[in-house]
Amino acid sequence: MEDLLVKLRRSYPDKYAEIKRAYDFAKAAHEGQKRMSGEDYFVHPCAVAEILADFGFDSSTVIAAFLHDVLEDTPHTPEELSEMFGEEILELVDGVTKLDKLQFVNREEAQAENFRKIFIAMAKDLRVIIIKLADRLHNMRSLGCMPPEKQQRIARETLDIYAPLAGRLGISFFKCELEDLSMKYLMPDAYRYISESVAKRRSERQKFLDTICEQIEDKLKEMHIKGEVNGRPKHFYSVYRKMSKLNIDIDQIYDLLAVRIIVESVKDCYTMLGEIHTMWKPMPGRFKDYIAMPKANNYQSLHTTVVTPYNETFEIQIRTYEMHRVAEYGVAAHWKYKEGTTGIDSELDSKVRWLREVMDAQKDIDGAKEFMDAVKINVFDDEVFVFTPKGDVYGLPVGSTPVDLAYKIHSQIGNKCVGAKINKKIVPLSTKMQTGDIVEIITSNSSKGPSLDWLKFIRSASARSKIRAFFKKERRDENIARGKDMLEREAKRRGYNLGEIFTPETLHAILTRHGIGSEDDLYAAVGYGGLTTNQVLSKIIESFKEEPPAISLADESIALRTDGGKPRKHSKSGILVNGNANFTVRMAQCCSPVPGDPIIGYISRGRGVSVHRADCPNVKGMEEERLINVSWDIDGNESFNSTLLLLCENKGGLLATITTAISNMHIEIVAANVRITEKGGMGEVSVTVLVKRASELEDLVRKLRSIDGIISVRR
Repeated sequence: MEDLLVKLRRSYPDKYAEIKRAYDFAKAAHEGQKRMSGEDYFVHPCAVAEILADFGFDSSTVIAAFLHDVLEDTPHTPEELSEMFGEEILELVDGVTKLDKLQFVNREEAQAENFRKIFIAMAKDLRVIIIKLADRLHNMRSLGCMPPEKQQRIARETLDIYAPLAGRLGISFFKCELEDLSMKYLMPDAYRYISESVAKRRSERQKFLDTICEQIEDKLKEMHIKGEVNGRPKHFYSVYRKMSKLNIDIDQIYDLLAVRIIVESVKDCYTMLGEIHTMWKPMPGRFKDYIAMPKANNYQSLHTTVVTPYNETFEIQIRTYEMHRVAEYGVAAHWKYKEGTTGIDSELDSKVRWLREVMDAQKDIDGAKEFMDAVKINVFDDEVFVFTPKGDVYGLPVGSTPVDLAYKIHSQIGNKCVGAKINKKIVPLSTKMQTGDIVEIITSNSSKGPSLDWLKFIRSASARSKIRAFFKKERRDENIARGKDMLEREAKRRGYNLGEIFTPETLHAILTRHGIGSEDDLYAAVGYGGLTTNQVLSKIIESFKEEPPAISLADESIALRTDGGKPRKHSKSGILVNGNANFTVRMAQCCSPVPGDPIIGYISRGRGVSVHRADCPNVKGMEEERLINVSWDIDGNESFNSTLLLLCENKGGLLATITTAISNMHIEIVAANVRITEKGGMGEVSVTVLVKRASELEDLVRKLRSIDGIISVRR
């Protein structure tokens, strides 16, 4: 710990007293706490602070690193932190604490709402996520003491969530080590194979690299260009990814080694590129100019792969010192040696424009799941770079179309877009653009605006949100009519009437769920694509089926109707409720109980008591205070519907055999439905019959099961 304090005193002479105060506070707060490895817990915040100090972050970030677990793991309160260290530190610590509570499964199953919280935190102050990345890096370095299942979970969320975020922020140091450490636990065999393969030829490769570097250094001196040269092996996970993608072995990877040339100016970069190509033969198709077209995370460099006369291949990267600083530190370079920098200012904002676009887009996104989809596109996808006829370069997600470009240029260009040319040829607006394409957007002032069909093929979140915003504002009446019609048709397709299932209760629930003000706003949202019909109807229909109550037992006068309270000899429904025959009762369609079945009642909203079989799966999810005792009250003349589902072989005459068997037992068939499955190999028969008691139904089930060709029968 003393070495860390010496380093901090040297790096932050003016702020050392504040840093030391945070150090002492955190040490006392975590006194007695241990990590899984058995070491003092305080080792962890010290390691996180040291990682960030080595990156040159401002003192506030280092102070927050010491304190980042205090609110979650100790009795200290936000008020104490604010009083001792100020609001800026509290906001950083509080932001990291909230991120610590997020749990992920994998990229596809990540909790979408948690992703929204991460990006909101990043938009407010990027240092929150960078502290979290440093925290995750140290946790990954000490993951060996965890149980195997926890190692797998933490490594998976690191590889799927945090490493890509580090890459998108351009912090290659974090990204590469997080990926390699994750691979060590998730793909141990591949990790061992690659690390051993690299180790076997390490001395040979190092000798080769030293020779190449010496030759390039001699060329720099000859050209009177100031610069430096160094070599490095590719990190293991990038090697593994390339092996998997190309289905090749490690010996077939050309750029396993990389030589980096760092010079003072862009002109020197291109000069050295020409000299390199005279020294060694370049491999066709392996040159990339990220200086003219930077990556989305602002990475700039020239990449070329060359072959020596001895048929050895290696990659060369050429960049300026400033480009190298950004390549290593990404957005973290913004804080290096800059005290007092907070949040996102104008300089940094230009470097994280993608983050601003994500947050702008989320204003017009109605669900967390859709926000997650937008994040995947903007964070995890690679980019294509296209040119306008004027030579302007635009970076867009892979799979983007001319419509995405039109909205990237300006909202009005997108709204007035009527066509496009790619490389001087007219193409459909749904055409996917490729890097290097010259794309011309054709507009018309007489255009009525975008088409809803564009939402089916556009790729970028910003274009999607702008199209929705247009329809939301410009065509409200049309949207309302369209949305209502879409919902009515979809409800009808599912066998429901929209007016019947749109009760005041269900409507209020769906409006509250999506933060919508009125029924017309709901129709409009569906009409312009902000909500899908499934998002609206699935919950309403589920609620309608299950009928979860919105009343209390004190409201029985509403839920249950009587005929004056006088008991009957037999109830009309065949059911007694708490011994009373005068309640409104209906049989639950989910389990169709018949006399002889053990049953239980459930007080439903506005429709009396629904009667379920006692073993009905739906009963488990019901509120216990809504369950009520019921019993059969029949005189033997009543009949009840019950539905059987038969899984059968698809063979001729089987349906006739089934109906004949039922008829021979003098049981009436109310309805039947047949569906062929599995490419005609199997069939499902749903048959509803009228029976008087459970024993009669059980006899029928046994009879049907005995028929040749029937695989199973269940209620």
